[in-house]
Amino acid sequence: MKKIVYISLLLSLFVGYVNAQEKLISKGEIPILAWYSIPFNETTAERYLEMKEAGITYQFNGYSNADEVQKALDVAQKTGIKMVISCPELRTDPEKTVRRFMNHPALVGYHLQDEPSFGQLKGLGEWGRQIQAIDKKHFCYVNLFPNHADSTQLGVKDYMVYVREYIKQIPVQFVSFDYYPIMKDRISKTWYQNLEQVSGEATKAGLPFWAFTLTTNYDENHVTPQTLAAMRLQTYSDLAYGAQGIQYFTYWSATSINAPSGEDQRGAPISAAGKRSVVYDRVKLMSQEIKNLSGVFFGSKIVTVRHTGKGMIPGGTIRLTTLPKAIKVLDTNGAPALVSVLENGENSFLVIVNKDFLNSINITVYGDDSVKKVLKDGTVVPASAYENSMELDPGDAEIFMFPTVKK
Repeated sequence: MKKIVYISLLLSLFVGYVNAQEKLISKGEIPILAWYSIPFNETTAERYLEMKEAGITYQFNGYSNADEVQKALDVAQKTGIKMVISCPELRTDPEKTVRRFMNHPALVGYHLQDEPSFGQLKGLGEWGRQIQAIDKKHFCYVNLFPNHADSTQLGVKDYMVYVREYIKQIPVQFVSFDYYPIMKDRISKTWYQNLEQVSGEATKAGLPFWAFTLTTNYDENHVTPQTLAAMRLQTYSDLAYGAQGIQYFTYWSATSINAPSGEDQRGAPISAAGKRSVVYDRVKLMSQEIKNLSGVFFGSKIVTVRHTGKGMIPGGTIRLTTLPKAIKVLDTNGAPALVSVLENGENSFLVIVNKDFLNSINITVYGDDSVKKVLKDGTVVPASAYENSMELDPGDAEIFMFPTVKK
């Protein structure tokens, strides 16, 4: 009897300890959108639940007609997935199509076009206003080229003119752009500059921005298969720059037969044969981390974004020279890192991202007694519980929390 009472006491103490742990509080979650999610011929509740289990909240696919959209929306509703819809009727008869779907519980937005040229922006703006004249509740979605697109693709020589005209012409609720920066043994040189450009212009316009994480083979130059380190580097860099939505490209393998671009994009979370690949479990883990850390990133505002490392830092970025008052020391020992300070209500966050997706780095961080460490499950503990010097895994992030200084 005494043994049972003793065990019960230990269990009560353990439960009390767990319940006493501080957890991040968030007013919402970062949306996670899957590109080329589930083919129409695989539109079943089982497939949608599988996608939901991978942490995906929004799905996007092009459909052959509005009836296919209807079926997909109905299945999505049953499984708690929201849809960005696209079909020919949305273009040919936007009023009828919008009125058909605008009150569907699974609808979240309308996809207009991917990577338009400068000359197409005005027409897309007119189309978007047609849609929003009927339905202002759901967003219009147009995704931009990255800054390494050439003038033939952009339709203009200056990338910033392209971005600003997009914001001016199209009634978007957020700015979206794609960039797949992780090569086999390096990062693309202009990726962080592109994050600076889009984040900066979105902020000026009072809009959030969404960015991408590559989750499939892309071409012979990119990482194959997509490692967790590569996905973390993209995702945490996007979030550290203030991204309010993460987009996976792709969820279902788009082979050269069905990929609109004609590229061979095998190796996604779900294979062309409909089987899970190793990337599915990595995406599931990545999605869980994003969800757990929504209290850091959802609704956050950038204070500063800086870079460290010996030699040159990425073009268009700023080197770290100052720290928040609560942080006394931050040393990456010459390693390339991204250091962001975000404000989110009463709390501020120091986010340190290892920009090396192949190797760990050693960093040293310590601050005053107000500084806490944010763990991957969203638990918050005193930073003093950990050593000041730590190993930061490839592509991974360390996050510290401290009170926002009132201005």
